[in-house]
Amino acid sequence: MQNSPMKDSEIITPLPSLIRRIGGNNAKQAKQLALESGCQLKRIRRSRNWQLVGELSALNGLLQDLKNLESEDFRYLTTKLEQGLAHYQDLLEPKAQRLSRILKDKPNATLAELIALTDCTMAEARQARFDAEI
Repeated sequence: MQNSPMKDSEIITPLPSLIRRIGGNNAKQAKQLALESGCQLKRIRRSRNWQLVGELSALNGLLQDLKNLESEDFRYLTTKLEQGLAHYQDLLEPKAQRLSRILKDKPNATLAELIALTDCTMAEARQARFDAEI
C-alpha cells in the first residue's frame, strides 16, 4: 500500500547507510540543502538507508550546490546523485543541443531517427539538419 501517490516527474535516488558514510552533522546540512533546492532527503522507514526525492531540475540544482561546496564530506552524496541523474541526462540537455550532438556523431541520420531519438517534431529535425549543414 502506498501512503501518497508518487508524481511521475519525481526521481528517487537511494542512499544506503548515509549517516555512516557522511556523518550525522553533514547529513543534517545535506538535508537543509535539499530542502532549499526543493528536494527531500529522508530516511526510509526505520532503516539506516536514506533516499533523495525530487524533480529532475531540483536534483540537478542540488548537485551543483553540493559541487560548489567543494567538501570531501559530501563526495558520497555527490557520486550517488550523479549516478542517479545519469539516466536522465538526455532530459537535462535542450532538444536543439541534443539534435546537433546526434547529427555531429551521426551526420547521415534520417529525420525519422532524429524524431525517434529526441521526441522532436519534423520541423525541429529539419531545422537541426539545416543548421548542421551550414
